[in-house]
Amino acid sequence: MLGRHARRLRGRLPKSQLLILLSVLGPGIITGLGGNDASGIYGYSLAGAQYQYQMLWVLALSTISLGVCQEMGARMGAVTGKGLADLIREEYGVKVTLFAMGALLLANYATTVSEFAGITAAIEVFASPSTRWFILPGVAAGVWLLVTRGDYRRLTRILLWASLVYVVYVASAFLAHPPWKKVLLQTFWPGSLRLDNAYVFMVINLIGTTITPWGLFYVQSSVRDGGIRAEEYGYTRLDVLTGAFASNLAAFFIVVCCGATLYHPGHPPNFDDAGQVARALRPVVGHLATLLFAVGLFNASCFGAIIVPLSTAYAITESLGWESGLGRRAREAPLFIGVFTFLIVVSALTVLFGGRNLTFLIILPNIVGGILLPIILVLMLRLINDKRLMGAYTNSRLYNGVAWITTIALILLSFALLAQNLIPGL
Repeated sequence: MLGRHARRLRGRLPKSQLLILLSVLGPGIITGLGGNDASGIYGYSLAGAQYQYQMLWVLALSTISLGVCQEMGARMGAVTGKGLADLIREEYGVKVTLFAMGALLLANYATTVSEFAGITAAIEVFASPSTRWFILPGVAAGVWLLVTRGDYRRLTRILLWASLVYVVYVASAFLAHPPWKKVLLQTFWPGSLRLDNAYVFMVINLIGTTITPWGLFYVQSSVRDGGIRAEEYGYTRLDVLTGAFASNLAAFFIVVCCGATLYHPGHPPNFDDAGQVARALRPVVGHLATLLFAVGLFNASCFGAIIVPLSTAYAITESLGWESGLGRRAREAPLFIGVFTFLIVVSALTVLFGGRNLTFLIILPNIVGGILLPIILVLMLRLINDKRLMGAYTNSRLYNGVAWITTIALILLSFALLAQNLIPGL
């Protein structure tokens, strides 16, 4: 894979390797765990509640795909010093870029709505619904100030500390006392595969929330914004692969927790949001599991409410060639701050005034993301294998194989889902 690049750079790395590691740590872990946001937790919860452990094989395979896809984006950021939207605009022109940005904006708006809906759902596990009118605007204002008044290093440190909260899902799963032998067996052996609408929908949902288009844009822009160079890339690669593993490990325990407690053969439960999942755990495994699940949901939703609008701001401004980056004020990067502010304000207002049932908007980004992802991956694969851009850092055959298999599988699944919806009884 990249071993030849790492060996080539090893002799030129500075002596203080720990300091270098700490200086580049963040983009991969933050992007990976950022996928476990409100819509992600909701999707994983449904997978466990409706299919028990039958979907764990999807997570096992998508961990490999996630690591490869995120690593490609980070590598392009380190080698070219440009974001993904920058490269797409420069290499494929404005029309292709505007199409990709339009689809990304739709998916990311729905995702940001799901984050604020997740914050509300977590709060309402223990408080009255009226508290949304006070807490939600406060959280939105806090998120806005943190990003627009902070810089790259400070925000990265805060998000890395927030990443530690995901351990609550590990505790929740162990409180549920699942049959671990069965869990491990179904993680690596899918059993009977199906092609019915609900099953295909859930597979796309899981892949779409694990490998996200916004994550691909964010990780590359974040590497560029952090000033990470090709000479330091070996450490960033470790950060990215660690993030992919940690992300799907957290997802694994969410599925296990809900599969052990909420799955009923022949009567699959449904929930409007992850807050209902947290409340459903209380009579089965007790108040502590509900508390842990709700705390994790609140943290993940705040995490996503920062990362997703930020990723959108990066992508939109880069696609138009405008100034972008953390630490810049509105007069320095007006479009960057404007896009971020717009998404925060409109999404928070959608949740406040949009009614109680936001299930469609919560699940929409996972499906739109799963359908949009192959387009982004095809563009990425063409870019990263261009020696004019990447020099000696083009993909290995193994990386190309994993990325193309992921892309083709998503295209086939998307067509299967579309055909099932257009042709009744298929």
